[in-house]
Parts: sequence; C-alpha cells; structure tokens
Amino acid sequence: MNKTILFEQHKNLGAKMVDFGGWSMPINYGSQINEHKVVRSDVGIFDVSHMSIFDLSGSEQEEFLKYLLPNDVNKIKNSGRALYSPLLNNDGGILDDLIVYNLGTHYRIISNCATRSQNHDWFLKQSKNYDVKIKLMSDLSIVAIQGPNSKNILDKIGIYNLNTMSDFDVKIYNSLMIAKTGYTGEEGFEVVIANSDVESFWMDLLGAGASPIGLGARDTLRLEAGLNLYGSDMDINNNPYESNLAWTIDLNDKNRDFIGKIALEDIKKDTYKELKGIILRDKGILRSHQLVEHKAGNGEILSGSYSPSFGFSIAFARLDKGHDGEGKVKIRNNEFKVEIVSLPFMRKGKMLI
Repeated sequence: MNKTILFEQHKNLGAKMVDFGGWSMPINYGSQINEHKVVRSDVGIFDVSHMSIFDLSGSEQEEFLKYLLPNDVNKIKNSGRALYSPLLNNDGGILDDLIVYNLGTHYRIISNCATRSQNHDWFLKQSKNYDVKIKLMSDLSIVAIQGPNSKNILDKIGIYNLNTMSDFDVKIYNSLMIAKTGYTGEEGFEVVIANSDVESFWMDLLGAGASPIGLGARDTLRLEAGLNLYGSDMDINNNPYESNLAWTIDLNDKNRDFIGKIALEDIKKDTYKELKGIILRDKGILRSHQLVEHKAGNGEILSGSYSPSFGFSIAFARLDKGHDGEGKVKIRNNEFKVEIVSLPFMRKGKMLI
C-alpha cells in the first residue's frame, strides 16, 4: 500500500489509518465530529498528498487544455489563477474532476488518487497532436489548511501577504505553490511542497496551533459544502448536466472543440435527472443506495451522512426532475419524509438551508 511522506507523523498523532484508493491515510485522530467542528470554527490541516500532480511543458499547453477540458482554460490565461473542471470522455461521461493551475511558466493539474494511471494514460493519448509533455510529479506533497483562521496560522509560521488572494488564486511563495482552494467549503489554502520539506512544514503548523484532520471529517465537510466525490456522486456513467456541473461546460467560444462536446449537445436536450440535496430531520441516517421517491419520479441516495453542523442527516441524490421540494426515503423498510433542496447546504460558515 502507498504511504505519504507524513505517514509516520500520522501514526505518532494516534491516527486511525485506512485504505483510501490504495493509500494508507488517516480517517481520524480521535473524534471525527470534533475534527469537523474545528475546521468550521478555527483551522485544521489535512495531508492530501495522495492526490495526483501532473506538470505540463511545451509550447502548446494552453491549446491542449482547451481541447482536453469542457471548462475553458482561457479563463485563467493570466498566470496566478486556477480552474475547476470535469474530465470527460468522448461520450460526455465523467472520467474524473480536477483543478488546473496557471503557474506562469507552465500549467499544473491536480486530480484524484484512484484515477492516477487512467488520467496519465488519457493525458498522453490526447496530447499526441500537441507540443506538450506531461510529467507525473512524485517528489511533491500537498497539505490543505482549512478554516476561518487558516490565514492566521500561515502568518504564524512566516507565510505572509495571503489576504489579497481571492478564491482560486494561486501564487508561488518561495518554493511553495499556494492556492486559495479546498474541499471543505471554508476559507482555506492548499500548499504544494517538496517531499523533503513537508514534514517540517507540517510540524510548524501543528506547533502554531493547527489541528490535524482526517478523511472522515473531510468527507462530512465537503458534503455540507455540496462538493461531489468522484466515484460516489459521479462517475463515467454520469454527465455534468445530471451532476450539478452544468456551470463547468463552457460553450461561449463556438469555434473551440473539446472532448465530449458533440455528445454534451445531445445530452443537454435529453437530461431528465438532476443532483439535489436531501434533508432528513427525523432520526435516521441517509446512506448510499437508499431509494427516494417524489411526486414525479424517484432516485437514489449517493453520499449521505450525519451532519455535525446541522445535527441531522443530509445527502446527495440523483433524482428524476419534477419534485416539489418533498419526498420520501426508505431506510430499513421504514419510510421517512425528506426535504429536497438545491446544493450546497453550507458555505464559508453560512448555513444555506
């Protein structure tokens, strides 16, 4: 099983380690609910070095990315910006989701860990007609610093001047890549750092008062924030229109061809399912594969969990269109009333339901 550079640090902190996409990762360091609340109220740090980092080089990086992704990389033509996009196949199915960064000298892509080999092969295949080289970066780690006090904790360890950064800004600070991105719905940053420096960086953050956070709290945080998890809420069998990702399909440049474009033009006309939020205020926990019914059809729970912020269960579900905000879910042969809402449930400390 793969291990990040910080594996021994996690063990020393008493982490419970689990297999996550072939990587031994901390699920929690004690109380998952407490870790969740720390990120919402203060600051937590995550080792996300299992993610895949690809660096591009060559004279046609921008042209390649315009073809590779449905979201238009022209939006980040100026350096110091990042862009979220799904990665599609020719049928409009979602292969993965990722963030691409314009670092001035070159572009960088960070995607999920379980899709590393698939994505690498796909990038190589699709780049054959472009002057582009793609390198999988194994000498870099990623630490996420998330929560309302994230900037303050970075100030404490000598990383200053981050207050001018807006969401999806990215900058090179000494040898670090710092992006104002995250997977929690809170203020925060993700830092890409050399493997040789990540342990001291992690220890500095802990020494400044940051709390280590495991993947368990990361999952409930992103659920509240309405952020999809690839493999749970969407996969190759889903298209962006039924995955709450229509906003990532940029058709403004009529002359731009991209992978899946022709298929998406047909899919958009025929899309009859949508990704929505589900609320269960009664006692009970929403879990994947539970059935949901509403007046115009049905659907299925995808990600679901008890929400530490709200004190009841929330979930994503892919549903037939035509609901009126109400539905029913079956849990162990019992039927419960649920509310059907637009996502997200929460963003940057503000409850939206």
